[in-house]
Amino acid sequence: MARETILALDLEGTLISNAVSQFPRPGLRQFLGFCGAAFESVYLYTAVRDERCGPIIQRLVEERFAPDWLLGIPLVQWDRSLKDLGNIPGVSVNDCLIVDDNPDYILEEQRSQWIAIAKFESPYPDTDRELEQVQRLLAERLAIG
Repeated sequence: MARETILALDLEGTLISNAVSQFPRPGLRQFLGFCGAAFESVYLYTAVRDERCGPIIQRLVEERFAPDWLLGIPLVQWDRSLKDLGNIPGVSVNDCLIVDDNPDYILEEQRSQWIAIAKFESPYPDTDRELEQVQRLLAERLAIG
């Protein structure tokens, strides 16, 4: 039986608004804190180009929207077509989960590993609680209280 120890997180529409406005989703720091503690490894699996990710992550950490460990988060290398969890090096797909707002990126045969989240979009409400909901789902999936 697979033990889901690897988490892949989307960036735009999931953790932040988008790469231009970069509004952090409410509850981001707490959610990332949970992810860092609950999973052996956390990856960023985003369509945002690598050279743009660094400054976005830096800003989130500097402004205290994200924990310091996010500065070292590995970026999954892919062709920007479909988010195949097999692109995460050295792990089994069955050991991975992915949190993403866009079903179009998820491979049909990996849908069981997908944790869907509603897209964080304009007007970017402060009342958004999607990260709290996803955290509960992940905790249930991992059977941790």
